[in-house]
Amino acid sequence: MNPTPLFSIRSAARALRGLAGLAAALLAGAALAQSALPVASVKNVPETFFGTTVDDPYRYFEDVKNPEVAAWMKAHSEHAFATLKAIPGRDRLRQRIEQLDASAPARVVGVQRTPAGAWFYEKRGVGEDQFKLYVRQGAGGAERLLFDPETLKAATGQPHAINYYAPSPDGRYVALGVSAAGSEDASLRVLEVASGRQVGPEIPRAQFGAVSWTPDSREFYFHRMQKLEPGMPPTDKYQRSSAVVMRPGDAEADVRTVLTAGSALGIPATEFAIVDIQPDGRALLIVLDGVSPDFAAWHSTLAALRAGKPDWQPLVKRADRVTGLALRGDRVWALTFNGASRYRVVSGPVAGFSLAQAQVVVPESQRVLTGLDGAQDALYLSARDGNVKRLYRIAYRDGAQPVEVPLPVAGNFSTSGVRADLPGVLLDLQGWTRARQLYEVPAGGAVRNTGLQPAGPFDAPTDIVATEVLVKSHDGAMVPMSIIHKQGTQLDGSNPVLLYGYASYGITEEPWFSYSRLAWMEAGGVFAVANPRGSSVFGRDWHEAGKQTTKPNTWKDFIACAEWLITQKWTQPAKLTIWGGSAGGILVGRAMTERPDLFAAVVPSVGSLDMVRAETTSNGVPNIPEFGTRANEAGFRALLEMSTYHQIRDGVNYPAVLLTHGVNDPRVEVWTSTKTGARLLAASRSGRPVLLRLQYDSGHGIGNTKSQVFDEVADVYAFALWQMGVPGFQPAR
Repeated sequence: MNPTPLFSIRSAARALRGLAGLAAALLAGAALAQSALPVASVKNVPETFFGTTVDDPYRYFEDVKNPEVAAWMKAHSEHAFATLKAIPGRDRLRQRIEQLDASAPARVVGVQRTPAGAWFYEKRGVGEDQFKLYVRQGAGGAERLLFDPETLKAATGQPHAINYYAPSPDGRYVALGVSAAGSEDASLRVLEVASGRQVGPEIPRAQFGAVSWTPDSREFYFHRMQKLEPGMPPTDKYQRSSAVVMRPGDAEADVRTVLTAGSALGIPATEFAIVDIQPDGRALLIVLDGVSPDFAAWHSTLAALRAGKPDWQPLVKRADRVTGLALRGDRVWALTFNGASRYRVVSGPVAGFSLAQAQVVVPESQRVLTGLDGAQDALYLSARDGNVKRLYRIAYRDGAQPVEVPLPVAGNFSTSGVRADLPGVLLDLQGWTRARQLYEVPAGGAVRNTGLQPAGPFDAPTDIVATEVLVKSHDGAMVPMSIIHKQGTQLDGSNPVLLYGYASYGITEEPWFSYSRLAWMEAGGVFAVANPRGSSVFGRDWHEAGKQTTKPNTWKDFIACAEWLITQKWTQPAKLTIWGGSAGGILVGRAMTERPDLFAAVVPSVGSLDMVRAETTSNGVPNIPEFGTRANEAGFRALLEMSTYHQIRDGVNYPAVLLTHGVNDPRVEVWTSTKTGARLLAASRSGRPVLLRLQYDSGHGIGNTKSQVFDEVADVYAFALWQMGVPGFQPAR
């Protein structure tokens, strides 16, 4: 279905010629404008680690409030926005992305259920910028708006977002975290569901929430950051956090500490302690480092917690490599990669549980087991089979075997609404060519659509296909890559290809649907997604082969995928752009510095680009398990090798680069992008643009408004199409 024409073809042609003339003037002067921008002074700060001197010419950029730095950032950001806005076809592409997204009446996410029958979820309707919290009684009940963060934007001028929420079992209350301007610095508030009225004050420093209500709904436990006093270093931010408890209506002074990391049970100050209350009154203490998939766990009782005398008994150790637990009666089921790279499920008694003595319920196989959920009726096991997720149901009885639950779409899903006191699970199911739908898997029954997620006319395009391939990397490892493209795409080397990847923390890029990707393909593009080492597409060993000292495999795998796309005639270097965000910045940044000849353009979004200095930031210490530490020689050399900023060389013909970042980013400091941009501007001799697109009212991307997301995606696509020479995105000559 084509959009309704707003004016005649003749008048449109005249208008486009006029816009093209304006764009040509602006883009033709882009190089001149960039040369007229403030040039960053070199103020080198050398440091020596284990006999190696590391130069840092733009260290002073880390003080973003420095007037010189602030002025440089502002000037370059304004230049980037103006340049991107002037690309012919950019606004048309932005409009098309919005049209495609608006074809679905609403987007519904994060469904949770309560034993009292209430269903809670977040929804963003057509024309709305942010998700709002709704409630209804049962899947088919009448919908009622409970919380709208847009009212906070109206009052403060800053966009706000819901970061998490958790309803009480009786459905009377809901605790939720809300943060401003993409900061993720959530304050927790409690709402009375019947009236929508806030009960008690906001509780600050509740960034991650991890809210767990008691079965009687009298109180809830959550995770809270320590208060940073004046003079404390920023690296203390994520240390010595606490598991705390409060009741609805409590003042901040009434919040009671259960346990602080670094104070008991041998828990390091750098890890996070979370209390999870089970419906049967058992209390779990989960301790994790925030980046690794495995955790340690202890158990006690709610009665002991309330008495202030918890008797924490060990359940699993970090050495057990457990990533999922389910409890029922006196038994526990554990998902583990201990001795099983692709994971296995074991079971044993809660009291004195021993992994070595546990019964194997599901042995390791070619499938990668990815999740374990304990519902009232059965265990539900998620498994990745190639690039397709499968769901299995396992009865709570000795000798029970997994039974596959047939799904209506062969793709990817996440589970939600799972409780040990409720039967079944909910699935958020999608594929490369099928939009998300929300399904219910009832106890023992067939999967059924909840109807919560409305369907749209572009949800199942018949002319789009996904091709799955394995690519041989530098050492013979076979790297999976998905290529999403129009049917009949010619392999003649002429296709503009956008190659995307992440490959850190064991996070795997599983099939996901995107309306904006349809707009990219309408513009003639092909979209490829790689899963290099550092992901866990083939299990834990695949992750381990792309972290810390083995991290170079990550970008070498990515380079191999790029070379394969070229040799197989999907594209050519002049028509290949790479894109990665956050830790994916390591991936695309180092691919660029190692093979600058291979790409037309590179887009690191909120990229981790200065890894040598990352450890000095508030979020750097929690990331040591994934990337390493500069406190020892092996860790330092690994960090230096994966640091894009330090691998940039003078006089190299680098591709065009678009660096995007939110100034309020709490995960990756904005100066990682500005330092890298300044270094590229000084070093590159290609004459290709280096643009710094900085948003002053956003952060890492979590909580961004729909408009912010659409604007950034349109800018990325338009920049790539411009640099790859695609007609319709070039200034008139």
